[in-house]
Amino acid sequence: MIELPTPAEMGLADKRTAEAGTPIAVLMDRAGYAVADLVAAEIRHGARIVVLAGPGDNGGDAFVAARVLRERGYHVALVDLSKGAGSDAARGAHARYRGEVIAADDPSVTRATVVVDGLFGGGLARDIEGEFADLVERVNGSGARIFAIDLPSGIDGATGAVRGVAIRAYRTITFERRKPGHLLVPGRAHAGRVSVADIGIKDETIAGTGCRTFANEPPLWRDARPRLADAGHKYDRGHAVILSGPMTQTGAARLAAMAALRAGAGLVTMASPTEALAVNAAHLTTVMLTPVDDADGLTALLSDTRKNAVCLGPGLPPDGATRALAEAALAAEAAAVLDAGAITAFREDGAGLARAIGASRAVLTPHEGEFARVFPGEGDKLTRARRAAEASGAVVVLKGQDTVIAAPDGRAAINANAPPYLATAGAGDVLAGLVTAFLAQGAPPFEAAAMGVFLHGEAATRAGPALIAEDLLDAMRLTRAAFDTL
Repeated sequence: MIELPTPAEMGLADKRTAEAGTPIAVLMDRAGYAVADLVAAEIRHGARIVVLAGPGDNGGDAFVAARVLRERGYHVALVDLSKGAGSDAARGAHARYRGEVIAADDPSVTRATVVVDGLFGGGLARDIEGEFADLVERVNGSGARIFAIDLPSGIDGATGAVRGVAIRAYRTITFERRKPGHLLVPGRAHAGRVSVADIGIKDETIAGTGCRTFANEPPLWRDARPRLADAGHKYDRGHAVILSGPMTQTGAARLAAMAALRAGAGLVTMASPTEALAVNAAHLTTVMLTPVDDADGLTALLSDTRKNAVCLGPGLPPDGATRALAEAALAAEAAAVLDAGAITAFREDGAGLARAIGASRAVLTPHEGEFARVFPGEGDKLTRARRAAEASGAVVVLKGQDTVIAAPDGRAAINANAPPYLATAGAGDVLAGLVTAFLAQGAPPFEAAAMGVFLHGEAATRAGPALIAEDLLDAMRLTRAAFDTL
């Protein structure tokens, strides 16, 4: 269940299910019962429930839920804003509801214990305005426990954006699969805890919609995880090279290097400017150290093809010398991770970066600021990351609470396990090292990036709220062991 279909793709799955013999009315009935079951599992019988029903099939689900909750003995009032619109199934569900109906401006709406939001689903294509917007604002301010059907009304299911105003739900129940809007910010915050109900749409029907967006969870990359052979040795696990910054900026590369070791790279070498050798030597034990002062030196180092993955950017200034190092790394046989200064060194020259990448196995790990300097343009996060991956030829990891991993072939994954306390200095350097380690161990770039992002979030959760970047390394031993069992 890792696919994240857009509302349009899920609508196609509904349509094909109906064509295969399960009417939309049956799917709607199952959805409405699932909503009622969720509410009934948490809410006592004395609670006053107000159900909001809008003009589409989301409203149809709400009509069913209202009827079922009333039949189970709950005190239910319905706000009917369907205006007679919707499918035949929705109108049929409306006709079967025989309970109390109140106006949208009835004072009892804001006195409800529970509000079931069935105004709009994830397919909303315009901003919420007028009486709908007024109702959303009043419900949000009511203090009621809000259960949203499919997605909180006002959240774009494809992008997670707020369309005008949006419901802030306590819980959301969706059907068969989550959508991108459940994981992308700000939709994630509005959705609360998300449950997924089975209403009888087959997995192969959803797969047949052409969905190319996935949740970044173990089934996405489980088969690509590195496996240790009983008779293996360290050279089987790859040799990662991490470039150090100048003497006063060496810490970021050391974080990346230690992360690469913890994530399973068999050997890690720090390529350090000569001026910084003593500083790095004073801190390193299991990481090897070698002098590299320029692009020619890096080319010579990477001519040894046993060094099969390279990471550069942490601690490097975004200047011409760093750009030359990045071009040398991308010209080598090794897979490459470009982070921080190695990305910004291509400021306003995305085409130049794409030329340097060529056919190499590259992963870019920018935060939003670095991304915008190289890949300017408007659009939602998922669209922008995909566009950058296609243009550059690299896997793009657009970082944040809702990190998006996008491949040049159109695949994309959205991450959901990163706690907010991961926003701390040096955390991105650790991530760059993790991705480098998986590349060194032979994982394809998309899977290596997705695994690195997931492992990063798991380690942060294990480390806890007071973490600093070094704590991610301390947490990695147990986190990496657990990762292998997922």
